[in-house]
Amino acid sequence: MSETCVIGVGNAFRGDDGIGLIVARRITELALPGVTVLEQSGEGVALMEAWGDADQVIVVDAVSSGSEPGTVHRFEATGQPLPALFTGHSTHAFGLAEAIELARQLDRLPDQLVVYGIEGRSFEFDHELSPEVEEAAGVLVRQIAKEITGES
Repeated sequence: MSETCVIGVGNAFRGDDGIGLIVARRITELALPGVTVLEQSGEGVALMEAWGDADQVIVVDAVSSGSEPGTVHRFEATGQPLPALFTGHSTHAFGLAEAIELARQLDRLPDQLVVYGIEGRSFEFDHELSPEVEEAAGVLVRQIAKEITGES
């Protein structure tokens, strides 16, 4: 696996819950050297397998914490558990937060694990992305590209 792995998490059929997948696809289009981009549903064991031995992992998912839709949250998960805003929205009993904590216990965390959460508005089936979430995706893609390439 490459040194950097970007993982977009989500469900494309549940409105704003698909935003992680959209961000992953846009990062793929940038064709950044040394970067592997994956799309995942959010199931914990699959996430742990996906980041494998990558040195740097960036995970993007939708969150529902009560912040304004489109708010981008960034959290460095290597040194501490994810805050509650990342734990309540998964459709899996064993999701991202649980995968991170299990990987921590098994000493399988990457050297750097950054989790981005984009605050969603609607998570209903068969809905389009909310405009605020769509706009946040563009901002986040640029931010992630800068983070990977080391640009300021």
